[in-house]
Amino acid sequence: MTTMRGETQPLLIGVLHLLPLPGAPMASAGLGAVKDRALGDAQALVDGGADGLIIENLGDAPFTGGRVSAYTVAAMTAIAMAVRDVMPDGLMGVNVLRNDALSALGIATAVRADFIRVNIHVGAMVTDQGLITGSARATLLEKRRLESGVRIAADVMVKHAAPLGEPDVAQLAKDTFHRGAADAVIVTGSGTGQPIDLDRLNTVRTAVPGAPVWAGSGVNPDTVASVLPLIDAAIVGTWLHADADLSLPLSAGRVATMRALLC
Repeated sequence: MTTMRGETQPLLIGVLHLLPLPGAPMASAGLGAVKDRALGDAQALVDGGADGLIIENLGDAPFTGGRVSAYTVAAMTAIAMAVRDVMPDGLMGVNVLRNDALSALGIATAVRADFIRVNIHVGAMVTDQGLITGSARATLLEKRRLESGVRIAADVMVKHAAPLGEPDVAQLAKDTFHRGAADAVIVTGSGTGQPIDLDRLNTVRTAVPGAPVWAGSGVNPDTVASVLPLIDAAIVGTWLHADADLSLPLSAGRVATMRALLC
């Protein structure tokens, strides 16, 4: 069974922010260059002592609100297979942006990854791609069809999005974990690298006491102490890059620092 929480301390899950893939809106340096950066970043996570990683196609922005192209799926599968060789034993996840849970599930199942991240699993959110509605039923049916053991880590009030109307965060957390059958729930700030609202994190923690709760953005040396008592894992991306610059590779030294801070 996939471990979704640390035994004695929160898990550190580093993010492999893929460079633009061929066919993305922004110019790509080619699949080989994207793969090489991903492998180097994966090695930095291993060297720094991360517990796992998640691969996401961040460089493909602006994203589609629907299904990604067949080539994107193929490219991410090839990269994920190579990354698995670098981190054979750690927790591995896949996030196909903006919200292509079916493609993520297919990739993760094929490469024997442990989980997928679904930004909008239940409910509806207004995003920069327009209105995106959750498809928990379709994702769970596909998971059953594939007989896949891949777990689902789902966001509650994901970053870069706003709800329709006044949200009931506690109820949304309950719907995500119970009705949506997510294996872990994720709480983020308003955007990439932005700190989490502690009141929201407390609300989610209280609403679903049996759920693994993950921090999905904004964990850095200045914020880690405040979220540490409330989380079972931290997905850390921005701060692990050299100089916290998304355009630069991940830093093994920063990974090691964050791993020590999460104790």
